[in-house]
Amino acid sequence: MTEVLEGRQPQGDPADATQADPSEPFLVVDDLSVHFPTHDGLVHAVSNLSYSVGLGETLGIVGESGSGKSVSSMAVLGLHNVKRTRMTGSIRVGGKEIVGASDSTMRKIRGNDVAMIFQDPLTALHPFYTIGKQITEAYRLHNKVDKKTAKRRAVEMLELVGIPQPDRRVDEYPHQFSGGMRQRAMIAMSLVNNPKLLIADEPTTALDVTVQAQILDLMQDLQKEFGSAVIMITHDLGVIAEIADEVLVMYAGRCVEKGTCKEILTHPEMPYTWGLLGSVADVSGDTSKPLIPIPGTPPSLLNPPTGCSFHPRCTHKDKVPDGRCATELPALRAGRYALHQTRCHLPDPDAIYETEVKEKIR
Repeated sequence: MTEVLEGRQPQGDPADATQADPSEPFLVVDDLSVHFPTHDGLVHAVSNLSYSVGLGETLGIVGESGSGKSVSSMAVLGLHNVKRTRMTGSIRVGGKEIVGASDSTMRKIRGNDVAMIFQDPLTALHPFYTIGKQITEAYRLHNKVDKKTAKRRAVEMLELVGIPQPDRRVDEYPHQFSGGMRQRAMIAMSLVNNPKLLIADEPTTALDVTVQAQILDLMQDLQKEFGSAVIMITHDLGVIAEIADEVLVMYAGRCVEKGTCKEILTHPEMPYTWGLLGSVADVSGDTSKPLIPIPGTPPSLLNPPTGCSFHPRCTHKDKVPDGRCATELPALRAGRYALHQTRCHLPDPDAIYETEVKEKIR
């Protein structure tokens, strides 16, 4: 990966400032804030977000629509218009700082070191070009090969992701593929340059459960083969349980809880996480048990609430003395486990979860 960047960056590029630290995870996001100035005010899309993911690991980022999941990941790819975005903090990819990096540096990193699977492949894929042409273009952008070699690579990738008759379908257009096949083609395009980091933005949302399971199995198999780091962005905790090693829960642009997948799913400490779990149907248990929706609606990021962003919807805020939930932003503090962190004022969330919440959401 360093060979791709080394010696080819413009003078003064921030990516020159740091060298890869072998002890550091492949992706390190530190105190990242992404704000968008508008005529109505400043949109606080992401605020003070920190996380990391190493090679071979899968991080699940969960939260409702508008929580900042996709905005933070697009920042990793350098996809925000710098003229319309205020971004602070640090994003290091393989030890290279990319906040403030030049367009030429980001073009070398994007698709080669970091790739993304978008939510809607029919929108992400160009309708006027064949699947094969789009994959070969992505391959030739980072590899000096002729068109014949690139097309052969495209066929190999389509076969790798399980598309039948890849030598024929490589010349077909996106509309000739089913939804599941288009998603597989997107995965093939994302992996064609063997990226170290793969970001999957709700890749199974529009697919039926059978195809969804196939796509998740495929991603896990390919991750084992390529050794990539994976970020799975989703609102579906069932997907997270299937694929993630660690989980980051976002609300109103902030991390409100993070830890290992087992910790988050079995001993959550943040009322918002309790709400997400209570909104998921448990088909293996008592199917007559009603779902417990989170009351209210997500806050406006133009005018976020004071204090804890979740307090207007939280049913447990009365357990915090002096009305601190409405006036004081809780810090991200250590939870009951070594890697567990939560952003909440509740003095004893474990006790509340065990006595009042657990039976309702299981």
